[in-house]
Amino acid sequence: MKINQAPARKINHLVDGLLTPGIHPPGMRRAMLTTIGIPLSMATSADAIRCDLLKRWRGQGERSQILRFVQPSLIGLIDGTISTLAPIFAAAFLAGSHAALLVGLAASLGAAISMGLSEALSDDGELSGRGNSLVRGALTGMATFVGGTFHALPFLISDTQTALKVAYVVVALELIAIAWVRRRFLQVPLHRSLVQVTMGGFLVAGLGAIIGHA
Repeated sequence: MKINQAPARKINHLVDGLLTPGIHPPGMRRAMLTTIGIPLSMATSADAIRCDLLKRWRGQGERSQILRFVQPSLIGLIDGTISTLAPIFAAAFLAGSHAALLVGLAASLGAAISMGLSEALSDDGELSGRGNSLVRGALTGMATFVGGTFHALPFLISDTQTALKVAYVVVALELIAIAWVRRRFLQVPLHRSLVQVTMGGFLVAGLGAIIGHA
């Protein structure tokens, strides 16, 4: 029985072409994406945006990278992580996991909008040289939302005590991440940074626990 091998030959030819040395990786990704049905325009746009962001990042000096990208993101991450601890833990002790989850998401969204606007409107970048205010505001807002949301997600667990234990671990990891970023980019000694961010986290979480047991 003779089997038509034309489709197989076409697929093999496509794969061989994609894997041929000399083809640029973004071009290979675009070809593979269009093969599985993603429009070429979308694949090209995503590659263009990614390449543009990387180009801008690499084109900046280290000081400029810190002022334009790292510092706005770090401000948001610290604020989102620490400021939302009190309402989340207070809600958990008062009303349980479901309430803590909703309060955490609401607090994260509110803080993200507030911090993003504060960063964007407080400095247009002309005098300080900190770059585009909209970019900095977006970075601060997104980082704030991420920092506030991560330790709210454990409250998807219906058992409040279990959710609290998981949330404690997540908060600890967040604080360690903040300390590492400060050590990497701001040259703050790791042990000092850990003490500073941990004290801030414990203070706010403690206030939430006290209010939750009132």
